[in-house]
Amino acid sequence: MTSASELTDHTGYWMRMVSNAVSQAFARKVSGADVTVAEWSFMRALYDLDPTPPSVLAERMGMTKGAISKLSERLIAKGLVERADNPKDKRAHSLSLTAEGRAKIPLLASLADKNDAEYFGVLTEEEHETLDRILKVLAGRLGLKATPVD
Repeated sequence: MTSASELTDHTGYWMRMVSNAVSQAFARKVSGADVTVAEWSFMRALYDLDPTPPSVLAERMGMTKGAISKLSERLIAKGLVERADNPKDKRAHSLSLTAEGRAKIPLLASLADKNDAEYFGVLTEEEHETLDRILKVLAGRLGLKATPVD
């Protein structure tokens, strides 16, 4: 019989275990504010921007224009994002947060902070900094740029 490595022999296994727990807990937290993790990520990306064309947002978040379109439609329906037509080009438009959407950002950010504290607060400050540094090095070397929304 050919030998096969155990699931637990893989770093990816441990990363996925932690990532799933962190992500699922955060999804439960933001669902109480009537948004998904993807919607929160989209809103947070808009928070620091002037009205922005969807194509710019797609580039910034590393997402497709179609994904940005679907998210923007959901958030427009919830009254958290608004679309403004471009008077110079009838095909173009910009997206921005509504006052209600802008007001939700600090609440959602505090939920993200709380979630991080719950999961990573068990680490020493040095361990947490090391983990962050290693994950950022991996993302950079692998060219990972897309905003994680799932």
